[in-house]
Order: sequence, then C-alpha cells, then structure tokens
Amino acid sequence: MNAEDMNAEELIRRYEAGEREFSAISLNESQLEGVDLSGAVLSAASLNRANLKRANLSGADLSGADLAEADLSGADLSGADLSNAVLDGAVLEGAILERANLSQADLKVTNLSQAALSQAELVQADLSGANLESADLSGSDLTVADLHQANLSEAELIRATMSGANLQDTNLDGTILEGGDGRLAT
Repeated sequence: MNAEDMNAEELIRRYEAGEREFSAISLNESQLEGVDLSGAVLSAASLNRANLKRANLSGADLSGADLAEADLSGADLSGADLSNAVLDGAVLEGAILERANLSQADLKVTNLSQAALSQAELVQADLSGANLESADLSGSDLTVADLHQANLSEAELIRATMSGANLQDTNLDGTILEGGDGRLAT
C-alpha cells in the first residue's frame, strides 16, 4: 500500500512501527485527534478538513501541505515546517506553533486565537482576515506578512519584526507592540 492510498489507521500503525516518510499522503476529513506524528514528513500531504485536535506534530515537515479547514485546536506544532502550507479557514485555537516556519503559508481567515506563535517565522504569510486575538507572537518574524483585516486584539507582539507588514484595517485594540520593529507598513 503506498502512502497516497493509506487510511488514518494505516498511517498510525506505520508511524508506530518507525516509519516517518508520508509525503503526498491524502487523508482529507480523517479523524486523527490526539495522534502523535512528531517528526513525521507530511510535505505536500492533503489533510483538509481533518480532525487533528490536540495532535502532536512537533518538528513535523508539513511544507506545502493542504490543511484547509482542518481542526488543529490545541495541537503541538512547535518547530514544525509549515512553509507554503494551505491553512485557509483552519482552526488553530490554542495551538502551539513556537519556532514554527509558516513562511509564505496561506492562513486566510484562520482562527489562531490564543495560539502560541513566539519566535515563529511568518515571512510573507497571508494572514488576511485571520483571528489572532490574544495570540503570543513575541519574537516572531512577520516581515511583509499580509495582516489585512486580521484581528490582533490583545495579541502580544513584543520584539516581533513587522517591517513591510500590511496592517490595513487590522484590529490592534490592546495589542502589545513593545520593543519590536516599529517600521510598519500599511
């Protein structure tokens, strides 16, 4: 059975047997709540509308993956590579994304409220319309990120780099911007 055709149970069985390479796997709408896939290679995987609540994906390679409308609430994605991933409309409420690479990721209208994004790489990420209420973005790099119409109310942006970021119509009520890069573009 190749990776493209496996189901969630087969993925978990093979992961537990020590396999880590699952590039281009297709598991749309799969139930993977609480699964441990730390360090797995899921680049270019199709996981849209998958249930990954509280999953451990720390250090995983999800570059170029399709996670549109996936539920990653409370998931651990610390140190994960999500560069060029599609997370359009995904739910990452309370997710841990510390030191994650989200460069050029599609995060349009994504729910990242209360997410931990400290030291995350969000260069050229599209966060237009995203909900980042009470998110911790301290030390993150949002250079040239699109935050048009995003909700950053009560978010923490201490020491964040935001040069060239698009903040047009962004809600910044109660946002903490101390010590960061003050060169903000709109």
